[in-house]
Amino acid sequence: MDLKEKINTELKESMKSGDKIRLETIRSIRALILEFEKSGSGKELTPEEEIKMLTTAAKKRKESIEQFRNANRNELAEKEEQELKIIEEFLPKQLSQEEISAEVKKIADEIGAKAKEDFPKLMPLAARTLKGKADGKVIKEIVEKLLSSN
Repeated sequence: MDLKEKINTELKESMKSGDKIRLETIRSIRALILEFEKSGSGKELTPEEEIKMLTTAAKKRKESIEQFRNANRNELAEKEEQELKIIEEFLPKQLSQEEISAEVKKIADEIGAKAKEDFPKLMPLAARTLKGKADGKVIKEIVEKLLSSN
């Protein structure tokens, strides 16, 4: 079952259950899919595009949460957190810090990255390998930490 089918199924279920936040969030994901399909780019909605779309939506929620927390708007931050959890249900399982570190170390060993000067070689590879499985900020922090400790 692809993302579009999952979203349509979830939409029906959330309408029946009366969960307003879930319904709003599912509708926003559905809107992203429809927007992509009608963009006229001629591209097909691939699993990679789906992950990219959901990752962007999740990132926007994370940024909003941070902004609302800084402005002491906790009720809005909590709503965004609920939406983020729903979006994350459709994303691949996120890796833990240890799993990301192990993967980055493995990539660094493969390409021989040992010093800070190797950052431009290691970071793009790590980001590509872990795309959708880990937050880019976390990957960057781990790469920098690994290269600075050597």
